[in-house]
Amino acid sequence: MTDDPLDRIGIDPQVMLGKPVIRGTRITVEILLEKIAAGCSMAEILTDYPRLAREDVLAAVAYAREALSTEVSNTEEPAGHGCATQPVPPF
Repeated sequence: MTDDPLDRIGIDPQVMLGKPVIRGTRITVEILLEKIAAGCSMAEILTDYPRLAREDVLAAVAYAREALSTEVSNTEEPAGHGCATQPVPPF
């Protein structure tokens, strides 16, 4: 295994409908992020998923960070324009 945590993540259309998973498992990045968001500790996650290592959970977080950092935010003002933005109506 290399030092790149993203190497621990696999995407295969034949596994979990192509969702990103911890390589060699059917444990999705999504479920790990849900556990973290729910307040589960690293120890609790590793107890629930004994096949995982701490580095696998950190790789899931790194994957999410990478995925979000490549998205373009539609709330940012275009560079070079100082005009005020219109308020967004509530849903």
